[in-house]
Amino acid sequence: MKSNILILCAVFAASAASCQSKKPDANKALTVTTRSGQKVNLPAPYQTKSTTLYSKVVGWAKNQTPVAPAGFKVERFAGALNNPRNIYVAPNGDVLVAEANTEVSGIKKVGAALNGAAGSQKLSESGNKVILFRDVNGDGNADTRTVFLTGLNQPFGMLILKDWFYVANTDGLWRYPYKTGDTKITAPGKMITQLPAGGYNNHWTRNLLANADGSKIYISVGSGSNIAEHGLANEVNRAAILEINPDGTGKHVYAGGLRNPVGIALQPGTATLWAAVNERDKLGDELVPDYLTSVKPGGFYGWPLAYFGPNADPSYKGPVDKALIARTIVPDVALGAHTASLGLAFYNGKKFPARYNGGAFIGQHGSWNRSQLSGYKVVFVPFTNGKPGIPEDFLTGFIVKSGQKEVHGRPVGVAVAKDGTLLVADDVGNCLWRVLPD
Repeated sequence: MKSNILILCAVFAASAASCQSKKPDANKALTVTTRSGQKVNLPAPYQTKSTTLYSKVVGWAKNQTPVAPAGFKVERFAGALNNPRNIYVAPNGDVLVAEANTEVSGIKKVGAALNGAAGSQKLSESGNKVILFRDVNGDGNADTRTVFLTGLNQPFGMLILKDWFYVANTDGLWRYPYKTGDTKITAPGKMITQLPAGGYNNHWTRNLLANADGSKIYISVGSGSNIAEHGLANEVNRAAILEINPDGTGKHVYAGGLRNPVGIALQPGTATLWAAVNERDKLGDELVPDYLTSVKPGGFYGWPLAYFGPNADPSYKGPVDKALIARTIVPDVALGAHTASLGLAFYNGKKFPARYNGGAFIGQHGSWNRSQLSGYKVVFVPFTNGKPGIPEDFLTGFIVKSGQKEVHGRPVGVAVAKDGTLLVADDVGNCLWRVLPD
């Protein structure tokens, strides 16, 4: 199986005939029909100039929450966290939260403590650890909170598979002995595969997911650049979803050309892998839309040569393979440009109304490269007969006032709890939100 990097002939010396030094003509405005039938209008590149607009985080007032649709309510599930980025629900219902120290791009923390009124709560002293929350009495609220695992290097993805707990640091996948019910990892772990560390604009996240029968593990790895400006040699095993055996052997690229595929999940009732992908910057306010897509093994999704299908990127300065551009896969659902769509969870619970069954929730961390803020919300993509529809707002209220740059928080990871409620990590609000029927 070829990876996006193997196919990009500048790195591994594929035939010179396949690499063209002459660029295809710059794209014009066009309309793309996604594989789900969504009509997406794409302006010409540089129709608006690239703009930097960082949000300013003012935090949440006491008893203030995000806003859910009618028929739902929002509660604070946990506070006093330190940059909670990702949520994993264990088979026994334990909620595991990865905290990671990172300079979050595009924000400025100001004013009151970010977990309520000024001075009301003290934040954790350090990140780079995993916190465990357990509901002992089954009422949907966490009764215990423990530090599950420490000594990590920007952890994000988590996975329990048989008698092992896996955690993806930015530079490698680690495996630890685990038994159901453990509240703390005490045995030493082992790095079972190295991963390329760091990345452009916080592309440090490495997410994890097992395939349907648990025989393989997927690892999502973002690009090390915006548009390969540091050279293709810097992008080996990046901008891709990797696949490995549970013991760390057999690592290879499952699908490539995915600039930053942070959110990965299996569609309920199927073995189909889906990803929420962050697209590139600096082409204008409406380019390029982030997207939700099913992921084909061996598929190529465009980065860095093309975007949103076989549309050549005029900002890419490396060698061009027109044949590779031509086979770029059009994604399934556009999620808006610069929304930083990071979290992904299919709804497989029984607490929400039936229309949510099998649909996808996506945490949009929010823009910095746009003249008006975009994202900063959780959207829902309904699925009918296994096929996605049009995204709709689900959890809003993170932006203080439309058209301005102040925000209360930024949603990231999303997960469905064992009781069927939706959990949302707010990394600058330093808390987890819980959404449930009213």
